[in-house]
Amino acid sequence: MSYAPRIAPITGIPARKIESVIQLLEGGATIPFIARYRKEATGELDEVQIADIQDAWKKMQELDKRRETILQSIEEQGKLTPELRKKIEDAATMTELEDLYLPYRPKRKTRATMAIEKGLEPLAKRIFQQRDKEVETLAAQFITDQVPTLEDALQGARDIIAEWISEDLKARDKVRRLFDRGAVISSRVVKGKDDEGAKYRDYFDWSEPLAKCPSHRLLAMRRGEEEGFLRVSVAPEEEKAVEDLEYIFVTGYGESAAEVRTAVKDSYKRLLQPSIETEFRNSSKEKADTEAIRVFAENLRQLLLSAPLGEKRVMGIDPGFRTGCKVVCLDASGTLLKYSAIFLHNPFEAQAEIEHLVEKFQIEAISVGNGTAGRETMDFLRKIKFERPVEIFQVNEAGASIYSASEVAREEFPKEDVTVRGAVSIGRRLMDPLAELVKIDPKSIGVGQYQHDVNQTQLKDGLDRTVESCVNSVGINLNTASKHLLTYVSGLGPVLAKNIVDYRTENGAFTKRSDLKKVARLGDKAFEQCAGFLRIRDAKNPLDNTAVHPERYALVEEMAADLGCKVVDLIRDREKRAAIDLKKYVRGDVGLPTLKDILKELEKPGLDPRGAAKAFEFANVRSLEDLHPGMILPGIVTNITNFGAFVDIGVKDSGLVHVSQLADKFVRDPMEVVSLGQQVTVRVVEVDMVRKRVALSMKNL
Repeated sequence: MSYAPRIAPITGIPARKIESVIQLLEGGATIPFIARYRKEATGELDEVQIADIQDAWKKMQELDKRRETILQSIEEQGKLTPELRKKIEDAATMTELEDLYLPYRPKRKTRATMAIEKGLEPLAKRIFQQRDKEVETLAAQFITDQVPTLEDALQGARDIIAEWISEDLKARDKVRRLFDRGAVISSRVVKGKDDEGAKYRDYFDWSEPLAKCPSHRLLAMRRGEEEGFLRVSVAPEEEKAVEDLEYIFVTGYGESAAEVRTAVKDSYKRLLQPSIETEFRNSSKEKADTEAIRVFAENLRQLLLSAPLGEKRVMGIDPGFRTGCKVVCLDASGTLLKYSAIFLHNPFEAQAEIEHLVEKFQIEAISVGNGTAGRETMDFLRKIKFERPVEIFQVNEAGASIYSASEVAREEFPKEDVTVRGAVSIGRRLMDPLAELVKIDPKSIGVGQYQHDVNQTQLKDGLDRTVESCVNSVGINLNTASKHLLTYVSGLGPVLAKNIVDYRTENGAFTKRSDLKKVARLGDKAFEQCAGFLRIRDAKNPLDNTAVHPERYALVEEMAADLGCKVVDLIRDREKRAAIDLKKYVRGDVGLPTLKDILKELEKPGLDPRGAAKAFEFANVRSLEDLHPGMILPGIVTNITNFGAFVDIGVKDSGLVHVSQLADKFVRDPMEVVSLGQQVTVRVVEVDMVRKRVALSMKNL
């Protein structure tokens, strides 16, 4: 059975495109490869759309697997009728499937099962029919040693009826619709936890419609609940829910109808409401997770695609007061040349050491971490008049300490201590943020929103996908890329990445892409997936330094031959490129989308899409005490959330520009207005010295 027709309504993508994507994924193609090199097959779907198809496809497979398990379970019980089988086979969602299975699911002991064991099911059936007026006379027939009183008999019958109601498809659907339309999420402080849980004060007495609760607020309330400071509930109006259920199940009059009415209320409060609440708590958490992961992934994307300084000789400085500033000198490829230390309280000695190192190692730029003593170190460096042009940058050092203690760092620098490794990371992340940051767990980079509260498997999948997308969109230098960077290239992975580095070590630099096939275990499929994303500078074949895939080299050579020139002439000569009639080369699986991409690559071969790094200077403020409302300051966007953007203005704590203060117009998504690392101008609105919070605005600037 094809999944495409079932996925199309969910994604809004035509079934034929979905079918092509699934075939490519089944054949081992990666999302970046499909998006870049199989545009004709997919109708030019982008990575997000392809990822949506992949996610929906996986969920459909999980649904079908669960369907088979349920059919087998009910069949083993001897209760699988043709009608039930059809309902299960037609179920389109996991919720619908589980509702159908609920009456047949093996149960632990419940009040209803215990009542059935006591022989009260016939009584429950009679009462549920609501035809008997003398309920006590009826119940008297069921008094036994196990059921000693009339009340015990009636209570047991009500327990059985309550469970029947809770498992009824119409009842569950009705309550589910009530939750969907009118569920309210409420949070209250746990008695006696007011002081201890002060950071959750905003949620000590809070309620709002669940449908309108933003992801960050929902995750904050859930965190407060898990930490034991809040009690959180999700429910619609109880009276309305019970009334709607009574309309379905209370069909008679008299004593039996009264018993059913009591059972309905009990069923809702004890069984249905908690069950559907769990569903909605889970589904709302899933939506909040998805949104938080989306925000995190987009922040990560912007951070990874930050403009690099490029291959220049860099000095990296991990600033500090008491233990001094750790200084490293790196060559243009990021190799460690020298380690030293300076102390800002000995400025003359420190300046002499910096000047000596800059001159000896021909340093072109200095990268300073933004941690403790970062501003003071920047001020110190800016006062030095170097003999050569030296640019000074401050970089976000979040995650550098995590890297320095990691297995990756120990493997790179087995003889150096953590302080040296941290300074190297600070220097390298100026040269190429992407190449350095892929070595660090994204959760440690400091650009997330409640990253420790979301589903960790989904978070890892989402972030890995983002890293893979960034690596492949930039293109990787095959002869300088680390094993960790190569791991994220389409079609590779840890084993092939290591084999490539080992081959490079043993045989020297790659001179052509086709040499990749000589790497151990790198077969035709892996070559197909990775080759277009790997670059070889100064290769004999100029196409090896472009995103043109080797499978299209012959086509480019044909274009050149038709114009009576060489491929290199197409790259150098704009007029020759303009003379290419793309329609002439449309054939088979090659259409205008691929041909246009090829022409674009010939225009700018090997171009890094990230731009170039720019230096930045803060205003003369150092702490919260230096701030006052109305000040206009330069800043750098350090994190973006659904409720606004955090901006570093040069004091220890970043200020928040609330979403309502980002622009002179309504802003739905902060990422429409600002990007990570963007240099902005802000106005100080409020300084909260107690909570160490700064409110900023970008309005009317």
